[in-house]
Parts: sequence; C-alpha cells; structure tokens
Amino acid sequence: MVTAVILFTVTVVLSSTVASSPVTLTLERAFPSNHGVELSHLKALDTFRHQRFLQSTTSYVVNFPVKGSFDTSKAGLYFTKVNLGTPPREFYVQIDTGSDVLWVSCASCVGCPQTSGLQIQLNYFDPRSSSTSSFIACSDQRCKNGVQSSDSSCSGRNNQCTYIFQYGDGSGTSGYYVSDFMHFASITQESLLSNSSAPVVFGCSNQQSGDLTKSDRAIDGIFGFGQQGMSVISQLASQGIAPRVFSHCLKGDSSGGGLLVLGEIVEPNIIYSPLVPSQPHYNLNLLSISVNGQILPIDSAIFATSSNRGTIIDSGTTLAYIAEEAYNPFINAITAAIPQSVRTVLSRGNQCYLVTNSLDSFPQVSLNFAGGASLVLGAQDYLIKQNYIGDGSVWCIGFQKIAGQDITILGDLVLKDRIFVYDLAGQRIGWANYDCSLSVNVSASSGNGRSEFVNAGNISGSTSLRDGSHKLIKRRVIIAIFMHITLICYFVFL
Repeated sequence: MVTAVILFTVTVVLSSTVASSPVTLTLERAFPSNHGVELSHLKALDTFRHQRFLQSTTSYVVNFPVKGSFDTSKAGLYFTKVNLGTPPREFYVQIDTGSDVLWVSCASCVGCPQTSGLQIQLNYFDPRSSSTSSFIACSDQRCKNGVQSSDSSCSGRNNQCTYIFQYGDGSGTSGYYVSDFMHFASITQESLLSNSSAPVVFGCSNQQSGDLTKSDRAIDGIFGFGQQGMSVISQLASQGIAPRVFSHCLKGDSSGGGLLVLGEIVEPNIIYSPLVPSQPHYNLNLLSISVNGQILPIDSAIFATSSNRGTIIDSGTTLAYIAEEAYNPFINAITAAIPQSVRTVLSRGNQCYLVTNSLDSFPQVSLNFAGGASLVLGAQDYLIKQNYIGDGSVWCIGFQKIAGQDITILGDLVLKDRIFVYDLAGQRIGWANYDCSLSVNVSASSGNGRSEFVNAGNISGSTSLRDGSHKLIKRRVIIAIFMHITLICYFVFL
C-alpha cells in the first residue's frame, strides 16, 4: 500500500451582503500519485507532526549518556555525548554544572588536542559542513542576553558574537557562537525512547590553552549546565522541549558512567535545600559541619555567600574544596576521631592515613545546609586512595583548600553515588544516596500543570542515539489521545 498525503487549499469568497461567506476547498496532492514516495520520507513527516502534538501538551524527558569516572587513574571526569549539526556529528563534552555554555572544538582551532587518552575519537565542528548552521550576530537578542551574564561579548569589527572563558584550573578557551540543531534521546509520557532535535546556540572554540590542550583527558568541549540564559537547559526549556530541571547520578566505582536527564528524578529519600538567589552558580547556604555528630567550632559567616565566599555545587570539579579558615578544624576533627592504630602520614602536603583494614573506623561527616538538609559523607566521600605501603593502603583527605580564598566547592568526590536534582524552577537542589546503576523514575511537567512520570529503566552510559534497542522497564503513563482538527488529511490507497 502507498500512503498519499492530500492537502486542502482554502479559498474564501468574500461578500459584503451575505453574512455567511461561501468557502471553496480545493484538494491538491502533496506527492503525485504516479510517483513512488519513499516510506521513510512519509514516516519522517508523520514523526515531525507527532512531535508537534507532544510539544503542545508536555515537555520531554531528555536523556544524555554518561561516560567517564571519578577514578583519576582512568578519567577523573564525567562526560556525555552530544550530536550537533546536519548531518549530525558526535562530540564528547564534560558535564559541568559550574558554567553555562556548551562549546565544542571547531575547525582551525589553535591548541586543540588531536588525540585523547580517554579512548574516544575527537571531532571538530565545521559550520560550513552543516546545512542548518548559522552564525550569531551581535544584534541577536540571544547574544545581548549573554553579554548581561558575561557569557558573550561582541566584536565591532565583524559584528560576530564571541566568548572568552577562563576556568579555575587556569585553562581557557575562546571562540564564536553558532546556532544549529542538537539531536538527543527523549522519553515521552508513554515511556518510549525516541530521537528528537531542537535548535540551540553553542560555542565554536577556535583557541584553547592550559589543561584543555593536554591529550591525557582530552574531550571535544564542555557542556555547561548553569542556569543563565545561554545554557542549553534554559534554551530547551524556553522552547517548551524540556522542563526547567535536570538530574544526574554519577557512578563512583572504577567503571564509571551514570545517569543524566533533563527532568526531575523522583526518589522518596531526596531532601532539598534552597538555592541562594541571584547567583551565577549553584550556591547553597552551608550552615555548619559536623564530625561524628559534633558541630565543629567554625564561624558560620565563613560559608556565607558573597563575592568571594560561598558553597558551590560543581560537577566539573573532581575533588572538593573547603574554605581556608575551616580547613584545619575539619582535618583535625577527622584525625582526632580515628583510632591510634591508624597511622597518620603527610604526602605532598596532604593529610593521609595508612590503613591496614577497612575504612569503618573513620568518622561520619555531615555538611548541614539551610532548610534542614544534611549531606552525610562516609569515608569514601572525603578520602582518596593514593598508593600502598607494605600491607596497608594510603588514603588522603580529598578536601583541599585554595590559598587565600574562603570558597567551598563540592565536586565529584562528594557528588558521586548520589542522585542530585537541580530544580531551576523551584530554585532548590536535592540529593539522596543511590546506586546509580539502577533505574530511576523521572518527572516532566506537562502542559496542563500535572506531573507525568516515565521510568528511565535501562538508560545508562551505553545509551546510543543511533540504536533504537532500548527497552524501558515498564510503562508508567498512558497518554490520552487528542483529536486535532487540521487542514492536512491522510488517506491510504491500495
């Protein structure tokens, strides 16, 4: 059977004397009946139409595969894969909640690495090779919004929207902005995984410096998940494609991987703390630190958010950093709580311990935030194994200090093996301990205000946009069928 699409051409005949004007409907074929039409072409037309139906009623849950691990001997970072352009090309980008912009290395980049020790194929985006790519001009409102958040700048010479980023480790990148399609895996309310796309603005890097030029952990770019207008999460939310909330669960074992979704992971044990308002980063109000239930004698003002203080959640940071004034009380409390059988050693200025048995003798640490939410850390959440001495292993405190600064940054050392939910709409962050190899339930806000749930059963680091072999564990929601009155009709002919 061949499917023919017939279009109505509407002609309205106006009459000044007759209240009801006659209307003539003329049928024309979109595809001639005497020519065979590829089934894939027709299916693509249907798919596009169905996506419009869904977008009018609800946001998608968007999935990004997670690779990499916390293990510094293997990766020391978590990254995901994005597909950009037409035809789409794959790019591996670091997951970074400490910045806003998605950028990838582009053709003619100076300082961009050629190979990667992460066993991934590096790619370069070429706007000239994508049929849907366009440059962003200074006059573009999106560029103007980026200027306000310091995510973009303008060159009067060529009217091109540009950027220059410097990161905390001393590395940097610069380039210009382009608009093109991002292709991603989305989950509808029927718990069906499908491929979708949307136009986004992202950075095209033509120069890199510092650690970004090194090949051992080289990736194609950085995927900023900040809350400013230039972030992909904000762009997709403004288009009604994804909810204004995202979640991740990063596996802490050597195999790494995990979950990253645009949507709210729903778990009964998640506790929330409000975000500090009007901040460029994800700042939380840290009130105190406890070791084995005893609150440390640290002035809470040290953790108060200001221009050079505060507590930031940052998946782009591998370790964790604590305000300098709080560092010594923190280290001393942990050392005082361990038994004398555990020998203390110094390694390159870091406080370490020679452990011959398990870590069970180490104290529990609690970071106490506003809203009554505490982030409880076990030994493996603040210690890192360094090496072996005889029959023992050397574990060092993974919390560091930045000389002359009273900023606290919670990186992957603390974030791993937990669900973290970044609720931008509700201006809060939630967390719960979780086995990140398990499935999760994810919520996306629907157009009628209700929350619909899908089960992200087998979504993992192995997710591929190219294979459609993913089976989600079970269907949680049955979507209602809406009747749409349109001027496009579908007929099936023998």
